[in-house]
Amino acid sequence: MISLHQPAEIFLESEEATLSVGHELGLVFLQNPNSICVYLKGNLGAGKTTLTRGVLTAFGHQSAVKSPTYTLVETYHFANRTLHHFDLYRLKDPEELEFMGIRDYFAQHNICLIEWPEHGQEFLPQPDITIQLEYQGAGRLLRIVPTQKAQG
Repeated sequence: MISLHQPAEIFLESEEATLSVGHELGLVFLQNPNSICVYLKGNLGAGKTTLTRGVLTAFGHQSAVKSPTYTLVETYHFANRTLHHFDLYRLKDPEELEFMGIRDYFAQHNICLIEWPEHGQEFLPQPDITIQLEYQGAGRLLRIVPTQKAQG
């Protein structure tokens, strides 16, 4: 079982495995009533958006999930939670986050998944967990690293 409080390493042999682990993460997020900030790190094509698609399936989302590369954020509203998926890869100036009201996205009960957080670090809150996706052979290695914030 995945936890927000324990480090973990999981080998993902396929896109389906990435979606499955994302779904499991989504179930963990649903059980946690607090706001959750997750940094998603990894090279282009490592599976960050695929993992997010899996998370969204746990909330009942069945439509397409597009990477917010050009819009910076895609928001998904559910009955009792809102999930914001950020992709800061093309962020030219971190101050753009301030202009878009970035702090409002981290309101109580919201879940924020942030790809390329290093592009806007000074305007982002400390994450609860960082998820690192790395190429490993034909698959990926997913590392979950809880922060001190998550460990309490």
